[in-house]
Amino acid sequence: MTSPDSNSRALSNTLPNLGELELSILNLLWDSQQSALSAKEVFSLLETSSLNTVQSALERLFRKSLLTRTKHRHAYLYSPQLRRHELTSAIIGSVIERLQVGSLEPVLNSFVDFAEGIDDYTLTRLETMIQERRKARLGDDD
Repeated sequence: MTSPDSNSRALSNTLPNLGELELSILNLLWDSQQSALSAKEVFSLLETSSLNTVQSALERLFRKSLLTRTKHRHAYLYSPQLRRHELTSAIIGSVIERLQVGSLEPVLNSFVDFAEGIDDYTLTRLETMIQERRKARLGDDD
């Protein structure tokens, strides 16, 4: 698997184009207990309009390098190319790159405002994660 940074750069042009069905498929694949699913399995779990619609969405996600696929008998089995947090990081990074000019202060303020708006636990968890990252960074320098 390539590094998240290279995936972020490679995906920057495709991320904003994810539709609701594509996001539902990605979430289903991430949450699945199986390593890969066929289009028929995805269709049966999503209960969406048609198998053809699901197959088209899977093909789009594959072409966007968000899914891998392997041939199994007469069908492809699909699995996510990235983990959920890697795609989330890539999406957020892409938005920041497009909107950020100069100081990162507005971006950071927006992120903290968002975390605070969820609940106190989320804000506290953000503080803890920042402290953990700082400790890890200091440990890497040794």
